[in-house]
Amino acid sequence: MPSTIINGVDLYYEIHGTGTPLMLVAGLGSDSQSWQSIIEDLSRHYRVIIPDNRGVGRTKPQEIETSIQQIADDCITLARYLGLLSVNLLGHSMGGFVALDCAIRYPECLSKLILAGTSAFNSPRNNALFLDWASYLESGMDLEHWFRNVFYWIFSERFFRNKGELNDAVRFALEYPYPQSKIAFRKQVNAIKEFNCLESLPRITLETLIICGKEDLLFPYEESINVLQAIPKSVVSLIEDVAHSIHMENPNAFTNCVSNFLSNG
Repeated sequence: MPSTIINGVDLYYEIHGTGTPLMLVAGLGSDSQSWQSIIEDLSRHYRVIIPDNRGVGRTKPQEIETSIQQIADDCITLARYLGLLSVNLLGHSMGGFVALDCAIRYPECLSKLILAGTSAFNSPRNNALFLDWASYLESGMDLEHWFRNVFYWIFSERFFRNKGELNDAVRFALEYPYPQSKIAFRKQVNAIKEFNCLESLPRITLETLIICGKEDLLFPYEESINVLQAIPKSVVSLIEDVAHSIHMENPNAFTNCVSNFLSNG
């Protein structure tokens, strides 16, 4: 799979399918492989572009300076490098922050905007939680326990009823060949902490889909909807029985929401 030098990083990315371009931007500690549950379906209809954000995956060096704005710049620069006049942009969690920043600063480069499991800023509780996660990682906490602690926050109660599914998720995380470094994780956490675009939301002119998980603990759907509906042309899709990792827990419902929104108009 290809990579290219963009804004001082060797940016890894994958392209799947053909058609209207759709770029997916992953969240904290996640990279292009976090989209595997939905790539096959989406790539039947779209040219799906999935970069590894700076600070994670196969993008190098991981420990480079990182901010939401810099990740947004990387995404837009990648789209231009690929010769795309505009893309549909989907961001999950921290990736939603990136997508919002792109919509505010580069509206001419985007067609439609999709925000999943996110908001315009991180809550004080989440900032404290993510900083604790970074500290636990740096302290040498057993990685299996560390991942399980994270999963308690991002998956629904239903997910934990299947111990095999949980163990598979932990095993995948532990065996993943491109782990994020401790330094890079903290840099992403700090980037999230510094971001707040609340006052700019009414200036976003793009048609926007807000996807929320009914059981999301990190970005509770009532709060996300209340904040993000300040975007004038926004619509909401609420998916039942899933938490923060919406596209992993119910990929069919997630891709249906995305496809219906992108095909409408």
